[in-house]
Amino acid sequence: MKKLLFVTGIMLLTLQLNAQKKRSLFNGKDLTGWNIHGTEKWYVENGELVCESGPDKEYGYLSTAEYYKNFDLTLQFKQEANGNSGVFFRSSIEGVKISGWQVEVAPPEGYTAGIYESYGRGWLIKPAPEDGARLKPGAWNTLRIRVINDEVTTWLNGHRMVYFKDEKIGQGNGFIALQIHSGGGIKVRWKNLKIRVLD
Repeated sequence: MKKLLFVTGIMLLTLQLNAQKKRSLFNGKDLTGWNIHGTEKWYVENGELVCESGPDKEYGYLSTAEYYKNFDLTLQFKQEANGNSGVFFRSSIEGVKISGWQVEVAPPEGYTAGIYESYGRGWLIKPAPEDGARLKPGAWNTLRIRVINDEVTTWLNGHRMVYFKDEKIGQGNGFIALQIHSGGGIKVRWKNLKIRVLD
């Protein structure tokens, strides 16, 4: 009996540790595990995921096939040309009309790492003005997003940018998506997209 309990305990611990491990959302080769929404360009180049404005110059999204409720996500992005983009979480979509919450990725003075609710309340929280200097235009930046129940925390290049607690977010569920903003002239590179699913 003791041996059975010991083995069961080891199995449960192993499952818990595996659940806490980070795994990659992007394989560096193709868009397996992702869905394209809209007519804007999403492709892989030199092991990096690239979003680029197409001829329609409209909104475009690349969403995960899986849903993620509670998670810790880290990724790197580099803005080329106009870098207006973002990372959506607990989201759903019809056509290119997305419902959910966005962690902003924007040109300088554009509130990168702030939280915006699309087709809803708009800006929920913006980083402090002095924190805008954490963005490195034209270079690789590291964005971290932690979502657990009704709490969202973001970091940019290791610095905590915002913390927001919200009942509506707590009730949400859905995919993670990268955005390309409308207007044309946008190009953003992404790499090292790693997620740890939380209980």
